[in-house]
Amino acid sequence: MDATKTNLTGQFGVWRRSPDIDGPLARTVEQVGFGSLWLGGAPADFEPLVLEVLDATETLTVATGIANIWKTEPAAAAESYRRIDAAHPGRFLLGLGPGHRESVGPGAAKPYTALTEYLDELDALGFDRSRIVLAALGPRVLELARDRTAGAHPYLVTPEHTADARQLLGPAALLVPEQHVILDENPVTARAAARAALAMYLGLVNYRRSWLRLGYTEADLADGGSDRFVDEVVAHGSPADIAAALRAHIDAGADQALVQVIGDGSPLPALTALSEALGLVRRE
Repeated sequence: MDATKTNLTGQFGVWRRSPDIDGPLARTVEQVGFGSLWLGGAPADFEPLVLEVLDATETLTVATGIANIWKTEPAAAAESYRRIDAAHPGRFLLGLGPGHRESVGPGAAKPYTALTEYLDELDALGFDRSRIVLAALGPRVLELARDRTAGAHPYLVTPEHTADARQLLGPAALLVPEQHVILDENPVTARAAARAALAMYLGLVNYRRSWLRLGYTEADLADGGSDRFVDEVVAHGSPADIAAALRAHIDAGADQALVQVIGDGSPLPALTALSEALGLVRRE
């Protein structure tokens, strides 16, 4: 096991959109037993928020999920990492990705090319590759993550994708998938909430390609998604049901599975319930 893996405590972490993260939330995430907090859609200047979260906690690993390569220059990312790691050694991972092709315009470099060039610049700056993970869905970027970074952070994937990714990455690379979850035992209302959460992604090429590779059909992705598709991509039900869905990623080869609680309001009641269902060790 490499150093990056040993720095990730436990099998479960939390993914939360950056505007909804602060020190008190991070402290509670740590106290209920999760091992990491990933800052979704990290701001271009991610350093202040990362430091706030790290200052508020003791052992939590913090990662950007992701820092967008179109918005944060390599030199700026490297300098921010240097200062963060000096203050909290070994507790920060730099998650990188190109975001969505649709948001950068037709004149931009292809995402794979842009990622490769970004990594080249970080290499030239002497950046430690073992502190980088890549947002990766398809085989080419998963291979890039395996060959040039610590590993991969897939988003909106199923345990089947996790199993395929582990086979491609091999045993040494880090694999940390995100899982949408809705604590609602009524399948009708849970599916409605899931479809609302998935709506923006169903029009994005990279996610559609990923889901089609997994065997879903165009019919599965039409009209908000088939019941089968929605049920398999967004875990819903009781805390025990969702705990089983998260463990399925671990059984498929994930080093850590990340919970993204979908819904309005604070995620803490749901995270507390999931902590109990997962048998996590709580801190005082």
